Amino acid sequence: MKVKILYTTPQLCGLVVLRVLVGWHFLYEGIVKILNPKWTSYAYLMDAKGIFRKGYHFIADNPGFLKIVNILNEWGLFLIGLSLITGCLTRMSTIGAMALLAVYYLSHIPFVGADYLLPSEGAYLWVDKNLIEIAVLFVLLVFPTSRITGIDRFIFKDQAKVKPVK
Repeated sequence: MKVKILYTTPQLCGLVVLRVLVGWHFLYEGIVKILNPKWTSYAYLMDAKGIFRKGYHFIADNPGFLKIVNILNEWGLFLIGLSLITGCLTRMSTIGAMALLAVYYLSHIPFVGADYLLPSEGAYLWVDKNLIEIAVLFVLLVFPTSRITGIDRFIFKDQAKVKPVK
């Protein structure tokens, strides 16, 4: 079954720019962590006060688990970013990015009375940058562009007919 997805040029441009910017954010975060041999998620996990804090603390307190989580986090960020920028396997990477951001959000939910040791970038109540980026990724998931302007157009060329509207 072929699916037609039609966008106006401004819609397509806006969605592609959004996809690339979010991709850059993930890619850069991954590169910074990969290139810093001293980086670890230990302090972040130990500072968790969300509903799964005991799980986060368990990971941080177990060096083997912590090492695995650090590698998965670094390379997950990098690969998600690369995928979004290039438009390659974006559906999978968008869902993965949303899941990763949900893990971050649930570890440091911005609720009244939460006193985190790590400094935040602002004063949040329930809605922070992670939740906003999850919403942005949901928009990118339901309005895909990679089959028009990405590597996905070559991978999935037989499955969808996608083109912008003039």
